[in-house]
Amino acid sequence: MLGYITLGTNDLERGAAFYEALLGEIGAKRLMESERFVYWGKGPGTLLALFKPHDGQPAMPGNGTMVALTVDSNEQVDSVHMKALELGATDEGAPGPRVENFYGAYFRDPDGNKLCVFHFAT
Repeated sequence: MLGYITLGTNDLERGAAFYEALLGEIGAKRLMESERFVYWGKGPGTLLALFKPHDGQPAMPGNGTMVALTVDSNEQVDSVHMKALELGATDEGAPGPRVENFYGAYFRDPDGNKLCVFHFAT
């Protein structure tokens, strides 16, 4: 259903380096880029994009907005969260169980965008 999700940045070079390293942890690759944006994905499915705002105004995180990245195991949640913090993200919630069968961790990227990395055991 979702084609892609965009996050705003005020420093595309810094943001692209952050997401290149972070998304590499889950096998995503850079698929498309220009002087205004970069897209990453794992083939068919939802893409994640980082954009400099088209209106020329500063990028700001949305209040209540969060992007959630699904991974294959609780251990991968731990490693992606740790990688995000190593890359300069701020912790918004350490890895751990949240509700039945849901293990997640939360962080903010260098521009303040909130993300979750999670594993849902079925």
